[in-house]
Amino acid sequence: MTADEVARHATVGMVVVRDGAVTWLNDAARALVEAHGGRWTGPGSPLGPLAELRPGSRRVAVRWPSPTGGTRWWGVTSSRLPSDAHLIEITDDTDRYEADGRDTGPPTAQWRLARLEAVAGMGSWVWNTRDDSMEWSEALQVLIGVEPGIPLDLDLYLRLVHPDDVARLEATLAASLQTLETFSVSHRMLLGDRTTERVVECFGEVFADAAGVPSRVMCTVRDVTEQHKVLQELAFLAENDPLTGIANRRRISGMLVDCAYDPLGGALLLIDIDNFKDINDLRGHAVGDRVIRRVARTIVARVGPDALLGRLGGDEFALVVPRCGASEAVALAEQLCAVVAVAPMVAEAATLRVTISVGVATIPGGQDAETSLAQADLALYEAKDAGRNRARLYSPDHYHQAVRRVSLLHRVGAALDADTMQLVAQPIVCLGTGGTTRHEVLIRLADGLEPALGPADFLPEAERTDLVLRLDRWVLERAIRALAAPHARATDLRLEVNVSARSLEDVELGSWILQRLKDDEVDPGRLGLEITETAAIGSLDDAVGLATRLTRAGCGFALDDFGAGFGSFSYLKNLPFTAVKIAGEFVSQLDTDPVDAALVTAVVGVARQLGMRTVAEQVDRPVLVDLLRDLGVDDGQGYHLGRPRPLGELLVQR
Repeated sequence: MTADEVARHATVGMVVVRDGAVTWLNDAARALVEAHGGRWTGPGSPLGPLAELRPGSRRVAVRWPSPTGGTRWWGVTSSRLPSDAHLIEITDDTDRYEADGRDTGPPTAQWRLARLEAVAGMGSWVWNTRDDSMEWSEALQVLIGVEPGIPLDLDLYLRLVHPDDVARLEATLAASLQTLETFSVSHRMLLGDRTTERVVECFGEVFADAAGVPSRVMCTVRDVTEQHKVLQELAFLAENDPLTGIANRRRISGMLVDCAYDPLGGALLLIDIDNFKDINDLRGHAVGDRVIRRVARTIVARVGPDALLGRLGGDEFALVVPRCGASEAVALAEQLCAVVAVAPMVAEAATLRVTISVGVATIPGGQDAETSLAQADLALYEAKDAGRNRARLYSPDHYHQAVRRVSLLHRVGAALDADTMQLVAQPIVCLGTGGTTRHEVLIRLADGLEPALGPADFLPEAERTDLVLRLDRWVLERAIRALAAPHARATDLRLEVNVSARSLEDVELGSWILQRLKDDEVDPGRLGLEITETAAIGSLDDAVGLATRLTRAGCGFALDDFGAGFGSFSYLKNLPFTAVKIAGEFVSQLDTDPVDAALVTAVVGVARQLGMRTVAEQVDRPVLVDLLRDLGVDDGQGYHLGRPRPLGELLVQR
């Protein structure tokens, strides 16, 4: 038997390679490939990685993906033959490698690499540039959804790359082949179903022969779709509001700067949803969020593409309109007020009527963003103060008013710090006996500064800020302290204190009042609170909650100025108050206006049915006392019955 016959019948595959081509192979080598759907020439040939083996090296493991599916693992050695030919000897170790994955024996490096790729969500490919063949790892095929058995080559890979990213990937590969440097590139891929899109990150390395000619490229492919989505979301949130999708404060500030650099300037519209807190309180925050989104959509639909709407926070929006003059901006603001007022805002089964107020400011060249926002905010304040659902244009007078307002509030805060506020007490008199039943506590500013300020000067401004919460607690604390004084206890002094609408929102106020009464050992029945009808109806749930808690403890709770807010008697029915104070405008002309007499009569009748006392305000003439007594009013208060005097005088025995 000749050597050639022996080689053909050997179980070890033998292949002779010269200049990258097979010049001879035995039957065992042919069977290793053809038995699994492959050929020694053409796409999918194992020749590429085999030809790269260095002659005389130790036995190495070579992975060959079978065209019919699965992976074959070969043990390969390479020997040098005359005339620069190589003899490659191959044994099929696939069964042993598969056993490594099942048994407890030590796994091979190839098996560990395959498992690492699968666990890490990675894959790899090797491109043999000499014959343009390509090898993909099984993990890569799974990663990009290529079925086993499909011929794998660079053309197929590029067909799976998103069309918009192909040119960039090809340019990256070409540059790396030219420079022999590593490369990194991210691109989108359409998976085997041609619809699912993923984002992958590729890191590649070019290998060259001794002459510096690229022979193959090896690349790892990692699925970074989720990381890419997170980065996209972060980039979106950096410039946009997450609730509405419109611009955020950062983009608005940038747009304001752009307008300031434009010789034609622009306009800023600061937009606020009217009474938005009531929507949140009565309907819930989920409904409030829907209203914010609906208002945003309504505004966007009414402005041009050059304008930018952003949300600054809460229910406040900013609209920047480039190259827009004052009159044009005011007209746009009024249009927005009108369109929002008629836009349906559906909450559950009910339709809400939502309105907005708008402050308008022009953006002159060179003005910083914060100044524009401050000016628009002052104009918005004026729009709110004028009754809401309207627009106002900023003028320098608004700034002067704001300065006065800030100065006034600073003066009141300083008076609280220096204890230069003063309390006076006005008697509330029983019309039947003429005796004083209790006193209403009133606050005065006694800091000695000019101009002198009365309660009507500073209380409305304080009620627009959190300063009023501090004022209310200051008055309540000193009223309770006065009730604890020895002479006050001996004379059974009873005091009533006004609280603001803002204090109704203070969820801790009721507990704080009852604790102070307990600490000073004051009978709760000697303290009463008053809240105006308008404030009570505006925060109905809060008013009911506070009144219920305090009246159950024994405190009094009066509804002040009833009738002035045109409230319904149905509100009176549902408020757990102990007294009703009839607004002075219905009392002062009682002797000349029969309509006022009818109203007072109605209030007295309803109050009696509800077990409430009635108090008439502004009783300034003797004739009113007799008329009110005849109509059944229990108590009266006014200059005819007693003027306010310092609270301290009631605490001293005479």
